[in-house]
Amino acid sequence: MNATVSAQPSATREERIGYLLVFLSALMWSLGGTIARFIAVEDSWAVVFWRSIWAAAFLIAFMAWRDGPRGTLKLFRDMGLPGFAVAVCFATASTCFVVALAYTKVANILLMQAGVPLLAALLSWLLFREKVSVATWAAIAGVIVGVAIMVSESLGGTVSPIGDGLALLIAFMFSVATVITRRFAQVRMTPATCLGTIFAAIFAASQATQFAVSPRDMGFLFAFGVINLGVGLAFFATGARLIPAAIAALLGTFEPILGPIWVWLVHGEVPSTRTLVGGIVVVVALFVHIGLELRRQSRPGRPGTTGIPSPT
Repeated sequence: MNATVSAQPSATREERIGYLLVFLSALMWSLGGTIARFIAVEDSWAVVFWRSIWAAAFLIAFMAWRDGPRGTLKLFRDMGLPGFAVAVCFATASTCFVVALAYTKVANILLMQAGVPLLAALLSWLLFREKVSVATWAAIAGVIVGVAIMVSESLGGTVSPIGDGLALLIAFMFSVATVITRRFAQVRMTPATCLGTIFAAIFAASQATQFAVSPRDMGFLFAFGVINLGVGLAFFATGARLIPAAIAALLGTFEPILGPIWVWLVHGEVPSTRTLVGGIVVVVALFVHIGLELRRQSRPGRPGTTGIPSPT
């Protein structure tokens, strides 16, 4: 009994650290669109290449610092097929994010990504027949309605259907990665995402027309890869282990909420009316669903579990 009581303050401190780290990861990811708008490189594949290179370099350095060289190599060896699949999903999603920025507004991309936790629940039900509550189905319906409102502008030519299609693909790939991560909880996410950045860099290198960029652009590419992508992944992979999945998902929704705000404040890119309306529907559906999930997990005998939603 005494040991249990004495462990409670430590657990509380760990949870607070987890809250802070996951919120900081969402904050880092929300800066992606703002940083990208500063980059003058016309070739999107060159942007993908340098962003992925800087992110991979940071993640390798982070794991080497945290786990040591041998520990880092062991993490990569222990990933197996689940880690490889997550890496492929992440490489696809991170590449599509950069390319989509050339076709559609940041708000469209980020707000569509807000539905990742619910898409993951739907995929879990379809693939593994995991039970999905009525509240989750209602929230999924809300997300579908919200996304439909957002992409309806494509029919009138206001927004490129290519950009919206890539944004939907991003959300889908992140959802698949989340389902795999939950199904194979023993797989460490940091080396898998690091491998994903390496895959993205290799593919981008085969598509880019040139790699030379100005010192100014290289500075923003460094920030795009390290601060936005690498640091965000490191924060989340560390913090998500310390708090329930529902709370992590709730904190993760700060990314699609803050992202369009930064772009609006810094670059004056005002989201369209349909994007705002659809985004509000998506965010409300998420907050209601996660709030109900928090209540469910807080009941006696229904402890929360930890999980990792997808990053930008």
